[in-house]
Amino acid sequence: MSIDAVVLFFIFGAVIRILKVDFQFPESLSRTLMLILLIAIGLKGGIALKEHATFELVIQGVAVIAIGVVIPLIAFPILRFFGGIDTTNSASIAAHYGSVSVGTFAVAIAIIDSLGIPYESYFALFVVLLEIPAIIVGIFLAQKRREKGELSTLIHEMFLNPGIVFMLGGLIIGAVSNDSINSIMPLFKGLFSGVLALFLLEMGIIAASRLKELKKNGLFIVAFSVFMPMVGALIGGAVGHFVLSMSTGGVALLAVLAASSSYIAVPAAMRVALPSANHSMSIAASLGVTFPFNVLVGIPIYILLAQVLSQSL
Repeated sequence: MSIDAVVLFFIFGAVIRILKVDFQFPESLSRTLMLILLIAIGLKGGIALKEHATFELVIQGVAVIAIGVVIPLIAFPILRFFGGIDTTNSASIAAHYGSVSVGTFAVAIAIIDSLGIPYESYFALFVVLLEIPAIIVGIFLAQKRREKGELSTLIHEMFLNPGIVFMLGGLIIGAVSNDSINSIMPLFKGLFSGVLALFLLEMGIIAASRLKELKKNGLFIVAFSVFMPMVGALIGGAVGHFVLSMSTGGVALLAVLAASSSYIAVPAAMRVALPSANHSMSIAASLGVTFPFNVLVGIPIYILLAQVLSQSL
């Protein structure tokens, strides 16, 4: 069975780390790759949004936000009562799983495009919408009162973190620009897969390095980090098919979004909102287990789920 080239770059990165190769991924390159990916996803969504701005899209947006609220509410009691993890850390981890991974979404887009499966191309909007609800739910679950200064910083992290700003900026530019946008698309569309491959190379290195942090509650966290994406995928797939009547690719992408977990926006917000939480454990679960699981195993399963649902009555 052949494996997608961008996924192989992730495996390559993990091997580099495991073999302890003397290599440090350039921080400036890392930031550049993330910037290109975020803007590219936003531009693609904005161009599609310009063509498909309807009331139906508003309804879909509300449903997507609801998913971002429901998933952490499911994750929290599993972590708290089955895993025996304290309230603060349970809330923090639950928030990570209610939000999304731009990297996972980018990989899913690349794979679905390579398979020629059609999908609603304004999905970048849903990525932005899913970033915020889980953070709010996580703070609520932790039942923490924030000082005024801390609240101001938290709001800034929620709405003005780079991930949301650059993706939303790309979305707006794509939606309001004229045909001149075609002149910049060779970079943001033509080179997308190459940029994604290098991004995944770094993610493989980071993911392999995070595994050692899963010491306390390690077995449960690993099991949760595989189980929760499957639950999220079932919720996202069911909503996409039965509630929103999306295309096969749309159902698959909504399943991917619901199955992914944040390792950028939510960690930044949780460091402000829940400073006493063990953030290494959250990142290890999200980036060390769930991200590679989704990239290597989950996405093909979610696509198969969407195909099975599309053939159902």
